[in-house]
Amino acid sequence: MDLNYSAADNAFRQEVRSWLEANLPAEISEKVLNHRRPNRDDLVRWHKILAGKGWSVPHWPVEFGGTGWNATQRHIWDEENARVGAPGVLPFGVAMVAPVIMKYGNAEQKSYYLPRILDCTDWWCQGYSEPGSGSDLASLKTRAELTSDGKHYIVNGQKTWTTLGQHADMIFCLVRTDPEAKKQEGISFLLIDMKTPGITVRPIIMLDEEHEVNEVFFDNVKVPVENRVGEENRGWTYAKYLLGHERTGIARVGNSKRELGFLKRVARQQQKNGKPLLADPVFGAKVAALEIELMALEITVLRVVSSEAAGKGPGPEASMLKIKGTEIQQMLTELMVEAVGPYAQPFDTAYLECEHDHAVTGYDDAAPLAAYYFNYRKTSIYGGSNEIQKNIISQMILGL
Repeated sequence: MDLNYSAADNAFRQEVRSWLEANLPAEISEKVLNHRRPNRDDLVRWHKILAGKGWSVPHWPVEFGGTGWNATQRHIWDEENARVGAPGVLPFGVAMVAPVIMKYGNAEQKSYYLPRILDCTDWWCQGYSEPGSGSDLASLKTRAELTSDGKHYIVNGQKTWTTLGQHADMIFCLVRTDPEAKKQEGISFLLIDMKTPGITVRPIIMLDEEHEVNEVFFDNVKVPVENRVGEENRGWTYAKYLLGHERTGIARVGNSKRELGFLKRVARQQQKNGKPLLADPVFGAKVAALEIELMALEITVLRVVSSEAAGKGPGPEASMLKIKGTEIQQMLTELMVEAVGPYAQPFDTAYLECEHDHAVTGYDDAAPLAAYYFNYRKTSIYGGSNEIQKNIISQMILGL
């Protein structure tokens, strides 16, 4: 693979950069760059700005509203978004359920749901994990039983770790429709309106004091049969397809490159033995090793997206990207906390929520880092834990 950008690629980068700098609201960018928390309005506002330009779903096929950009252009787009502090479009709609609807949904589902995902008319969340069914997702117990007239499913059960479900209009769910079948063979894929009677959302407050995830309870929730994607009891096939797309996106190379720059800046500000911390041989070696890992990850991502552009779906490489991408993200947060030392200890939730302009310690860069560190412990678990990804790699590549 030729990793040198062409003149056309560089011109495209400049076009993207100029548009982002002109159209990304400064107050949103500042939150992202300073590790503070964009709210629902921020995320919807930015999504709609992108949709107005026609750039909210660059990875979609043109027939559904995609840009027609090639793999290199999409990589440049991701890099430039990360560089300027764009919050990104939430993946649950555009990158997770949408590919499933495109591949397995019927014509009515495509014509109704995809435009509403493209412009953020509907905010989506994911109903996969359950208490006791996380990494072993196929053991899920939420039931969906057909009514006697065959027109509806009645759903009962519980989902957990539902990210931003408190804001969602829709949830895509894995449900058990044949309890007698083998666990992977009795699952269906349903699209459920969150306003349906019988749905209760209960917050889970995380260690970083953020309401990011939830429990979602289904008590005799009535779902039209036409909201099932594909065939009954074939949901596991669709789930695996979705998870392949999710794991590729989790690599987040552009974000990690931006955060590496932040880490280096902080390490230059901190002093050790009268010199910048980045000049310390031990700490500097840690940063250098991390940067090398990130460069290798970027090359692997370029290989994968090029394969996808040639018509190949994500395979075991998606698991590799998930493992290495999340390990790098976690190491970045660890080195940030190490760099600022005791300045990371005060937990200033009000500053993170933008309730006041400066941290109580007076060190704004350090104030979010403990919360950032704690939050990123999740990355090696969601999307299928890294241990499970290693099993997938061993089975698909090594045949073990």
